[in-house]
Parts: sequence; structure tokens; C-alpha cells
Amino acid sequence: MLFANGLIGLREGLEAALVVSILIAFLVKTGRTHALKWVWVGVVTALTLSVAAGAIITFSAAGMTFEQQEAFGGIMSVIAVAFVTGMIFWMRRAAKTIATELRGKMDEALQIGPIAIVGLALLSVGREGLETAVFFYSSVQAAGGGTTEPLIGFLLGIAVAVVIAALLYQGAIRFDLGKFFTVTGVLLVFVAAGVLSYGIHDLQEAAILPGLNTLAFDISDTVPEDSWYGALLKGFFNYSQRTSVLQAIAWVAYVVVVLSLFLIRPRRRAAVAN
Repeated sequence: MLFANGLIGLREGLEAALVVSILIAFLVKTGRTHALKWVWVGVVTALTLSVAAGAIITFSAAGMTFEQQEAFGGIMSVIAVAFVTGMIFWMRRAAKTIATELRGKMDEALQIGPIAIVGLALLSVGREGLETAVFFYSSVQAAGGGTTEPLIGFLLGIAVAVVIAALLYQGAIRFDLGKFFTVTGVLLVFVAAGVLSYGIHDLQEAAILPGLNTLAFDISDTVPEDSWYGALLKGFFNYSQRTSVLQAIAWVAYVVVVLSLFLIRPRRRAAVAN
């Protein structure tokens, strides 16, 4: 769970940090630093709303019955997977044009006034914050409670993202962001597949989906999660030791379909263009 959550924190944090750094760099280079305060107002507001959203989601589930909690957790997991899937494809498409688009939007916002600048920063950062809040709740549910690994993973990932963004902004490091988002996108496909599997398990425990006790495999004795190799495999593939047939089908189907669309489709388009 530490690896999976760290990866999510890194991706979401880096996207948000890059957005902020692009907006700041544009204002500094164009000599309009007076607007920086409004960008930070938007960023702080977005972070506050994201934390509030996470708290609302968590406390809403606290007063539910077991079946209601499992149903709620399953639905939130499916929503989290939808968010992450959209993030993967959006960043692949926007990686090369995001800076130009943000500069254009900021130029328009400057002409309108402070409220537009705050709104641009709020919406640009808030999307990642909301996705992180939903995914964090799903990760805590999947971990079963009683562990701080999801929180530690998210915080470590976000911290690394902020450092990378700061170094990129200062010109201290340079690397291909397109390749970075491609590699992390592939890894996130496996993370999202595991979250989808956990979500289906929750829905099965809530008696919304059938097949809870129809297992595809049980490797709890063969590959214990408390072993180093069990933790390593679980951290990468994000699987459950006792996996139902429905969970296994969903995991495999998601990985095959999404990974194929993510990797093969761009190549086909390039071939057609040529």
C-alpha cells in the first residue's frame, strides 16, 4: 500500500505542483507579480476544500452500518478508479500542451480580475485535490484500517512531487515529463486495477454483487503479506490474497483494456498519420 499510495501522491502532487509553477513562472516572466497573491489564494482554497472533502467522506461513513460502509466504500473505490483512469489519459494527451493552455487561460484571467485568477488556480489544483481525497479514502478502506501506510505513502509522494517541481522551476534538473507520465501511467493502471478489485470485494460484502466466497485463488499461506516478497508483490500489483472470481475477472479485464488503450492506441494513430 505504501508504494501504491506513494505513486498516487507523486502523480497528483506533481500535476498540481507543475500547474502552480507554470502559473507563477508566467506571472514572473511577464512582470505581473502583483497577481501572485491571488494564485496562492486559489491554491490554499483548493487544498482546504480537498481536505474538507476527505473529512466529509470519512465522517459520512463512520455512522453507517457494516453493509452500508462496504457499499459506500465499494462505490467510492469505483469512483476513485474512474478519476485515476481519466487522469492517466488526460495527462498523456495534455502533457505537451498544458503549459501553453495554462498561460492562455491566465492571460484571460488577468484581464478579467482577481476573482478569475483565484478561480483558475482553484480549479486547476482542486481537481487533483479531490481525486486524491477520494483515492485516499479508498486506500484506507482497502488497507483495512489500523495502519498509517496510506497516509505515509501519500505524504511521501506529495513531498517528492513538490521537490521535483521546485527543481524543475529553478532549472536545476531536466527530464522528459512525457516519458515520466507514461511510465507512472502504466504503474497506475495496476494500482487502479487493485482498487477496483477491492471495490468489488466491498460490494460483494454488502451483498450488492454475488460471488463473495467463490474464490479464484487463496495464496494467504503461500505468499503471506507480512513477508518482504509478499509486501513487494502486493505493493506493485495491489492484489488481494483471497481473490474472488469476479474480482480476478475485473482486475484482468481492466489491466488488459486500459493498458492496451494507453500504450497501443497512440502508436496506431502515429502510424496512420505517417
